[in-house]
Amino acid sequence: MVASDFLDRSHSIAGPGFNRWLVPPAALCIHLAIGQAYAFSVFTKPMAQLIGVTDPAPGDWTVAQLGWIFSLAIVFLGLSAAFGGKWVEAVGPRKAMFVSALCFSGGLLIAGGGVALHSLALVYFGYGVIGGIGLGIGYISPVSTLIKWFPDRPGLATGTAIMGFGGGALIGAPLAVALMKGYAGHTAAGTPASTGVAPTMLTMGIIYLCFMLVGAFIVRIAPSNYRPAGYVPPTTARKMVTTQNVLVNNAVRTPQFWLLWGVLFLNVTAGIGVLGQASLMIQEMFPARFPHADAIQTAKSAAAAAGFVGLLSLFNMGGRIVWASTSDFIGRRPTYMIFFALGAAIYALIPTLGHSGNLVLFVLAYGVILSMYGGGFATIPAYLRDLFGTLNVGAIHGRLLTAWSAAGVAGPVLVNYIRQYQIDRGVAKADAYSTTMYIMAGLLIVGFICNFMVKSLEDRHYTENAPVAA
Repeated sequence: MVASDFLDRSHSIAGPGFNRWLVPPAALCIHLAIGQAYAFSVFTKPMAQLIGVTDPAPGDWTVAQLGWIFSLAIVFLGLSAAFGGKWVEAVGPRKAMFVSALCFSGGLLIAGGGVALHSLALVYFGYGVIGGIGLGIGYISPVSTLIKWFPDRPGLATGTAIMGFGGGALIGAPLAVALMKGYAGHTAAGTPASTGVAPTMLTMGIIYLCFMLVGAFIVRIAPSNYRPAGYVPPTTARKMVTTQNVLVNNAVRTPQFWLLWGVLFLNVTAGIGVLGQASLMIQEMFPARFPHADAIQTAKSAAAAAGFVGLLSLFNMGGRIVWASTSDFIGRRPTYMIFFALGAAIYALIPTLGHSGNLVLFVLAYGVILSMYGGGFATIPAYLRDLFGTLNVGAIHGRLLTAWSAAGVAGPVLVNYIRQYQIDRGVAKADAYSTTMYIMAGLLIVGFICNFMVKSLEDRHYTENAPVAA
């Protein structure tokens, strides 16, 4: 069998006796790799010191300039998911995962070359554009497949897979720190000879390529009209759960789609800006715990901050499976009400917790926020399935992820530029995030209102001759 045949959709349909629980691990191979995007903040400080090595020097990139790398990646994630959603459903998850592996890993390789050449434009193109396309295609590639394998527990199924995206930083952050330390070397005086960023990106690109190809190899598509043993599909609609289907082009014309777009945008904006600068933020808000008196202490601080990013990744990852599974029992709309109400309250308390110097409560508060941030991503595919049916759920999910693109710009811009604006006017670095936290709390209140307004669709939106949803 030639490679093109192996990647063809018809060759990835599961045969008799296939265990559906092999599909979530296949999705995890993709999501754990592309979830490295959430660990990108560990590169921020070293990339801002490529010339100075231990401190920024003339010609080094600024934190604000580097913030656009993550934003670009999220923008192209949403755009590729939106425009590639129907293509992914047409070609199947195996080919989509293969393309994702090439793009995401290739993006890391190009970005590593850009760092070596000190070309920020090349880094933007590699990690932001090419890597971002890999993120988007990879993110949506298993969603529709999982929902069709698990009609009985769609929240659990998508949560299990999307959990990997949230957990990617748990692998990516310590891996990147260890590789940068190993590649940096030392001068005769004992200080780092380089930041080690370029070879680290090249190495990670190769590692992730191999890992993602494993997922593409083992994934399978559910046979037509598949039903799990003992599962009886509902014949009548429940409140906020349809037994009919809406085509993607009709779905985007409904107010429900745009309310959910707002729900996702506001939930992501409130979390992604902070997540993108998590490593730098905790070092600046708790300088006594993360000193930079010398090269050794700086390295220890970076490692500890990377640990914070990894811990947030645990909450992000755990929230995706816990909240998505919970939504199978309490409903998607009530789950999002909890996200927005509790999240707004915690964001409003963050400045107080920071000023108190209580690092444990500060980290715990962000952990809860990140669990709901991750839970929002994992629950949204099942929310779409409930409202629009299964027929075009992958393509609809892809269109909705443009909200992530917009949030990928809005969140980091709010954090990075408001922080820099305040620092330029004499505000201490430890206090430069307070205004942003209050803005985030306000955004979550607006998100609560959007979610409250979501209602079941009117009958006119459904496709009369579409298959009944599982």
